[in-house]
Amino acid sequence: MRTIKTRHFTGTTDNTVTKRELDNRKVVRRAAAEGMVLLKNEGQLLPLKEGTKVALYGVGASRTIKGGTGSGDVNERETVSIYQGMKNAGFEITTEDWIKAYDEQYQAARYAWRDEIEEKASRLEDQVSGFFNVYSTTPFRMPAGAPVTQTDAEIAIYILSRVAGEGADRFDAEGDYYLTKEEKQQLSDIGSMYKHVIVAVNTGGLADLSFMDEYSNIEALLQIVQPGMEAGNAFADIISGRVTPSGKMTDSWAFKYEDYPNSKTFSHNNGNVDKEYYTEGLYVGYRYFDSFDVPVRYGFGYGLSYTTFEAKVLSTVLKDNKIVVETETINTGDTYSGKEVVQLYATCPAGKLEKEYRRLVAFDKTGLLAPGQSEKMTLEIALDKLTSYSEAEAAWVLEKGSYVIWTGNSLESSTPCAVLALDADVVLTKTQNICPLKEELEEMKQSSEKMTQKLAALLKFTEEKALPVMELKAADVETRVVEYHSNAECVPAEAREFVDTLSTEKLVALASGDPGKGQGSNLGSAGISVPGSAGETNDCALEDGIPGIVLSDGPAGLRLMKHYNVYEGKIVNKPFKFSLEGGLFCEGEPADPGETRYQYCTAIPVGTLLAQTWDTALIEEIGEMIGGEMEEFSTTLWLAPGMNIHRNPLCGRNFEYYSEDPLVAGKIAAAMTNGVQKVPGCGTTIKHFACNNQEDNRMGSDSIVSERTLREIYLKGFEIAITESQPMSIMTSYNLINGVHAANNEDTCTKAARCEWGFQGMIMTDWTTTEQGEDCTASGCMRAGNDLVMPGAFSDRDNLNQELADGTLSMDDLKACISRLVNIVWQSNQFENAVPYKKVK
Repeated sequence: MRTIKTRHFTGTTDNTVTKRELDNRKVVRRAAAEGMVLLKNEGQLLPLKEGTKVALYGVGASRTIKGGTGSGDVNERETVSIYQGMKNAGFEITTEDWIKAYDEQYQAARYAWRDEIEEKASRLEDQVSGFFNVYSTTPFRMPAGAPVTQTDAEIAIYILSRVAGEGADRFDAEGDYYLTKEEKQQLSDIGSMYKHVIVAVNTGGLADLSFMDEYSNIEALLQIVQPGMEAGNAFADIISGRVTPSGKMTDSWAFKYEDYPNSKTFSHNNGNVDKEYYTEGLYVGYRYFDSFDVPVRYGFGYGLSYTTFEAKVLSTVLKDNKIVVETETINTGDTYSGKEVVQLYATCPAGKLEKEYRRLVAFDKTGLLAPGQSEKMTLEIALDKLTSYSEAEAAWVLEKGSYVIWTGNSLESSTPCAVLALDADVVLTKTQNICPLKEELEEMKQSSEKMTQKLAALLKFTEEKALPVMELKAADVETRVVEYHSNAECVPAEAREFVDTLSTEKLVALASGDPGKGQGSNLGSAGISVPGSAGETNDCALEDGIPGIVLSDGPAGLRLMKHYNVYEGKIVNKPFKFSLEGGLFCEGEPADPGETRYQYCTAIPVGTLLAQTWDTALIEEIGEMIGGEMEEFSTTLWLAPGMNIHRNPLCGRNFEYYSEDPLVAGKIAAAMTNGVQKVPGCGTTIKHFACNNQEDNRMGSDSIVSERTLREIYLKGFEIAITESQPMSIMTSYNLINGVHAANNEDTCTKAARCEWGFQGMIMTDWTTTEQGEDCTASGCMRAGNDLVMPGAFSDRDNLNQELADGTLSMDDLKACISRLVNIVWQSNQFENAVPYKKVK
């Protein structure tokens, strides 16, 4: 018996800080500190003693950026700036006058920026989507602040900050990737006035660090990304030594932007935002730098600590066709407790398929180890982590030869520890080809002679060191042959029986969301019953026992309105603009009538910083915390985690995503999902599926990519997240993949996600995907196995009805999609006695 819950107005009428807020802030403070990466610490300048005099400069000192703009924003109660956090920790800030003057300059610049956007938008016919487009393509440039003046401190900290967000990519220009002239002058002056200088990088994506070579007394460098609402307190925890840094880079930081293999052609750089040619192929991030021997400033997996560790491999064995590596990590320091990350990489043998030199295949993080304390960990490498995709065979294959396993606490520090010897080629998984290229694509290739020399030298090293060799017989490896089904065949039986009782009118209505009535917008704020939520599914079948479920944006926490009013028993609708920038665009407007209700959500660190923790247990804790807020605010699906690959540092939305590496992205997303879905009836929506690696022209850009690259780099993280956590839902991306819109792509939605990976949940579009032209339609979504069109528009219903009448959309395809929607709604927190979402066994 399924009993629908009675809905109540969300939030509280009391504006007092709640216990939930306080408890959650403690969790995100720990996460923020654990994800900050210490990149440089000459002379052990850090940590600083409590009470140290510090000259604090930079635009992020008092205006620390907690996260990105757009749908990834969160309307929290407050954000603790670095200035406030350091004062809270007992440091003496000697530049309070500079900071006060900066705050005044900042406020003036913010209002001028707001007025510029309002003026541009006022000239547009569409005051909703037009406003959002102006907002997203007119990024706020933070003023540099006054010239630096000397104080009586010996230590200066400079906070380099940048704003980035949804809808636009960054530029390799001053004020974005590069320092402005004013910032360079400030750093130069700070270097001449202060004995010791510390720089913290508070940006959503990587920025140019060439200034590190110009100013010799920058003795410490921290990558703090965008740390959420507890930014300042977490920063002070690291600076003071209350927390020992344990974060590691999840990206490669090149010496210069031009070193990235797609730097010349990415997004707007070549003047073509319509087609994005993935000519670098597999060579994304460290796979490129490591394979082509291009030096980097800070490598993948790198990060310093206040203590030292020794990690030993105790044994490496092959068990049940898995490589099992037992390690022991010892804190060899004498002062600080700390955590360490053990990383395993693999070099695969040369064969028919060209391969990167090394790839990450497993990782784990210790608990907090006191000086002298040790911890043993067992890491497993399944054979699928060693496979490559053969387009010719339409299969995941293991090629004959020696697979060298490396261990270390970064890619650069890793050393070979064992070898897996395979006696013949193996097809591990037989698939069908997907997403064929429709035009020629010439991918980057290595020099075969150079790679042969590198592999030969490596194998010679393993023989000289007499590393253990594990023998794997091809005959002992079973081939899995994927059984493919059509969209109409991938149906939960009970839900399909129910759907057969619904009228065509209700089926069509359920296929798209229910945009907010009277809100004047459907751009990320189309919720009806929970103000500020992203949207709701249609409740047209409520009398049949199918309530609408609420979807809330992410991935840095729930994005709801901070407050709203209830008047005469109804929610007072607020304009879309109120959900942006903490209500900046609605300041000064008359107060709404009625009772005010407050919905303060927790702004967690952005995705990149969370991934930099390399701590899946901590991420799962964050997820469970988010699930608790979802339950409190009657949200069923969180539109997160975002897990696209950091293909290029200038992607405007990199802050939402985890890494340049698909294993990191997949493992962190799986941990987040497992945490959220511990809470009964709550689920995640992994996104954006797939190849959403560019924001400029994101609704029309065509990602032209080989099938092998697509599978090994851009789909692999999604595969890992699905097989390890079974999220409730997936969100398709705006872009095309080899000429087919992701939302209308049967190859990815049905063949890959459902048939190959066993996905059992619901797939939805991103907002307004089907409202951009006739080449991406609601009916196309249903045929592909994309179950729900969001946020919903009458044009979607018209299209569905027309194609049903024409016979170009089958009733079986439509009913399959609605059956999967119903199955998710049935398991949602909109019912009494909900239980955690069921995973695949």
